[in-house]
Amino acid sequence: MSNTRAEWEALSDTMALVGAALVAALGLVFAFMSTEAPLVFHGALFVLGGVLAAVGVLRYAKLTKGADTISDGDYFDGPIRVATIAAVFWGIAGFVVGLVIALQLAFPALNLDLPWTTFGRLRPLHTSAVIFAFGGNVLLATSFYVVQRTCHARLAGRWSPWFVVWGFQLFIAVAGTGYLLGITQGKEYAEPEWYADLWLTVVWVVYLLVFLGTLWKRKEPHIYVANWFYLAFIVTVAMLHLVNNAMLPVSLTGTKSYIVYSGVQDAMTQWWYGHNAVGFFLTAGFLGIMYYFVPKRVERPVYSYRLSIVHFWTLIFIYIWAGPHHLHYTALPDWAQTLGMTFSIMLWMPSWGGMINGLMTLAGAWDKLRTDPVVRLLVVSVAFYGMSTFEGPLMSIKAVNSLSHYTDWTIGHVHSGALGWVAMVSFGAIYCLVPWLWNRRGLYSIKLVEWHFWISTIGILLYISAMWVSGITQGLMWRAYDKLGFLQYSFIETVEAMRPYYLIRALGGLLFVLGSLIMAYNIWRTIRGDAIRDEADQPEVAAAPALRLQPAE
Repeated sequence: MSNTRAEWEALSDTMALVGAALVAALGLVFAFMSTEAPLVFHGALFVLGGVLAAVGVLRYAKLTKGADTISDGDYFDGPIRVATIAAVFWGIAGFVVGLVIALQLAFPALNLDLPWTTFGRLRPLHTSAVIFAFGGNVLLATSFYVVQRTCHARLAGRWSPWFVVWGFQLFIAVAGTGYLLGITQGKEYAEPEWYADLWLTVVWVVYLLVFLGTLWKRKEPHIYVANWFYLAFIVTVAMLHLVNNAMLPVSLTGTKSYIVYSGVQDAMTQWWYGHNAVGFFLTAGFLGIMYYFVPKRVERPVYSYRLSIVHFWTLIFIYIWAGPHHLHYTALPDWAQTLGMTFSIMLWMPSWGGMINGLMTLAGAWDKLRTDPVVRLLVVSVAFYGMSTFEGPLMSIKAVNSLSHYTDWTIGHVHSGALGWVAMVSFGAIYCLVPWLWNRRGLYSIKLVEWHFWISTIGILLYISAMWVSGITQGLMWRAYDKLGFLQYSFIETVEAMRPYYLIRALGGLLFVLGSLIMAYNIWRTIRGDAIRDEADQPEVAAAPALRLQPAE
C-alpha cells in the first residue's frame, strides 16, 4: 500500500511540475511575442505563477519524501486556509475601491486625470473584486470545507485543490490589472478578455472535478443539501461562462477579441449570463453557505428538509429564465421581455421559501441572536436575502421598471444583495471557519464581532436607503414635463440633485470598510493564536471541534 501511495504521489508531483512548466511557457509566449505592453505584463504574471508553483511542488515533495502524508481520517484544509485569507484580503481591496468610486461620483476631481484611476476603469475592478475575488474565494473555502465534512471524505487529488485556489488568484490578478490597463470586453460581470477567460475555464473544470471526486468517494450515503447548491453553482457558472464568452481573438498575441453574437442576440446572451451570475454565483453558492453554517452555528437541524428540496429545484428551474427583465423597453422582442418578467415574479416563492427555512432553523434557539453576534450576522444576511429577492421581482414588473431602469434604485438593489446578503453571510462563515481551521478555542474577540456587525449594518442601511431615494428621484425628474410638453429638468440638474445622496452613500461605504478592517484585525489575532479577550462570552460551538468540551467533561 505504501509503495502504491508513493508511486501515486510521485506521479502527481510530476504532473504538477509539468503543469507549472506549461503555465510558465504560456507566460513566456505572451511576454516575448506580444507587442502590447499589458499582455507582456500579464505574460510575466503567468511566468511568475508557474515558477512559484514549481518551487512549491518541489519543496513540498522534498519535505514529505518517505513520509506517510495522508491518513485516512485527514481532511485537506491547506487550500481552504489560503482561500479564507484571500477572501479577507480581496474583500477589503474591493470595498476600498468601491468607496473610492463612490467618492468620485460626488467629487469628480478624485479621478486624478490619470487613465488607470478613472471611474470607468475602477468600477469594473470594484465589481469583480467584490463578486469574484471576495465572493469567489469565500465559495471556494466554504465548498471545500463543507463537502469534506458532510461526506466524511478528503478532497480529491493531491495538487488539484491547490491548483484551484492559486489558479483562481492568478485569474483575479490578471483580470484586475487588466481593468486598470484598459483591457476589457465591456460586458457586465464578464469584463476579462479571452486569455483570462480561457485560464478561468481550466481552473473551473478542475474545481468541478475536485468537488465531484470528493462526492464520489464519500462515506456518507446522503448528499447534504448544501452540496446540492454548491454543485448547481459550479455547473451552471461553467455553462454561463462558456456560452457568454464565445469569442474570436484578433491575434493570439494580442488582447482584443470580438464576441460571436451581435445586436439583440448579444444583449440577450449577456443578460442571460449576467442575471444568472447573480442567480447561481451570488445566490445558489451562498445558499450552500446558509444551509451549512446557520444550522452548525445555532446547533439546530435545518427547519424543513422538504422545503429545502422545493427551494432548490424551483430556484434552479426558474432563475435561468429571468435574465430578459434587464432588457425592458429595448429592442428585445416583447414576448421575451414578458417571459423574463413572469419568471422573475415567480422567483418570489422559492426565494422566500429559502429565507423562511433559514430563519426558522433558529426555532428553539432565538436567544442566540442576543448572545452570539456571528449568529446575528448570519440571520441578518438571510433577512437581506429575503428583502433583495422581494425587491428584484418588484423591479422586473414593466410598470415599475419604467421608473427604476437606469437609475440608482438598481444600484441600491444590487448592493442590498451584495452587502446585506452576500457579504454578511460570508463574514459569518469566515468567523466560523477561522477557529475551526486553525484549531483555536474561539475568535480573538467576540466584542469586535459586535462592533463589526453594527458598523456594517448601519453602513448598509445608509447606502441602500440613499440609493432608493436618489433612484426614485432620478426616475421622477427624467419623466417630468412642463405644461408645454418639454422636459422640466435638464440632465445636469438631475446630476446636481444626486450629490447629497452620493455623499450619504460614500459614508455608508466608509462604515462598511471600517467594519471589514475590524474583521481583518480580529481574524489576524485569531490566526496568530493570541489569548482570547472574552473567552467567557465565546459560545462552545465557536471552538475547533477537537477543543470542545465533551459531554463527560
